[in-house]
Amino acid sequence: MTGISKQTVAFTRDAANVFFHILTRCNLRCRHCYINPEAHGTETLPLRTIERWLRVLAKKSRKANVVFLGGEPTLHPDLPDAVRLARRLGFSSITVDTNGYLFHDFLGRVSPEEVDVVSFSLDGPTAETNDPIRGAGSYRQCLKGIRQAVDRGFSTSLIYTVSRENLTGLEGMPSLVESLGVQRFFIQVIGIRGKPAGGGEKDLQVSRRQWLETVPRVAEDIAGRGIVVNYPKVYLDPGEPFACAGLVADNYFVFPNGRVYRCPLCEDHPLHSLQMVNDRMVPVTGITEVDLFPLQIPEGCVMNRLIQPDNIVYRPDGGCEHRIACCLLKEQLG
Repeated sequence: MTGISKQTVAFTRDAANVFFHILTRCNLRCRHCYINPEAHGTETLPLRTIERWLRVLAKKSRKANVVFLGGEPTLHPDLPDAVRLARRLGFSSITVDTNGYLFHDFLGRVSPEEVDVVSFSLDGPTAETNDPIRGAGSYRQCLKGIRQAVDRGFSTSLIYTVSRENLTGLEGMPSLVESLGVQRFFIQVIGIRGKPAGGGEKDLQVSRRQWLETVPRVAEDIAGRGIVVNYPKVYLDPGEPFACAGLVADNYFVFPNGRVYRCPLCEDHPLHSLQMVNDRMVPVTGITEVDLFPLQIPEGCVMNRLIQPDNIVYRPDGGCEHRIACCLLKEQLG
């Protein structure tokens, strides 16, 4: 049994989260990477800009959970200072998402009191599954980073992005997660954005049958070992109402070029509803994502229907077999 995890990003109604991409540069070239330089920029934000934007975001939602991301955020030499600033501003929790390489001696420059959770990305229970997706040597390095974080007293979580390449590998994760002492496990579904949207990777998506036969069962196994599990439902049950996080939660996805999205499915497109301008977060004019959130359609999620319609199966009479759930409202076990 693992210890109780500290607060981190939440995927529920009324949740408030800031996903702050402080750079887009990364040392890995993951096949499912969602970063799109044309849409997100190539800048590495200077610390003074990070500070100003954090202050803007704190005024908007001081109770939010802040997640520092990239690219690989530990490539930013000033990340420890950014973490301490977020702590002083009073955000509810501070998480750092990393691939495990932990550049600039990140763990040696912050304390478990300053960082609530260090969250690692791993896409297989073995190097044979993970490394073809994330890069040679990344499995070994990620496990090394997790063990270092656990040994130093940090609360840790693990993110697993499910695709056709690693769905069967999910079966091997319960014992690995338990052995590592990880306290929280996030399962993500691969989205058609970033690299997968650029061509050649769309076959990475799993079918509804594959998802339902594997993911909930493995999630229950991991939760039974005392580890908190979050995973997207993806497919609503018959008669289950659809809810959009854009209407019932308070999420901000901030990128180095100043774009601020409320929905991650929109991130490849100039549909962002907010923009950082002169250290202010201002509404974008014209049609944006917020105009789409209230729309009620038989398929459920409007953005899924527009951007990744291959998720949807239609009956001969034209009705949809199932409705797609919001990717930001997830199941939690444990």
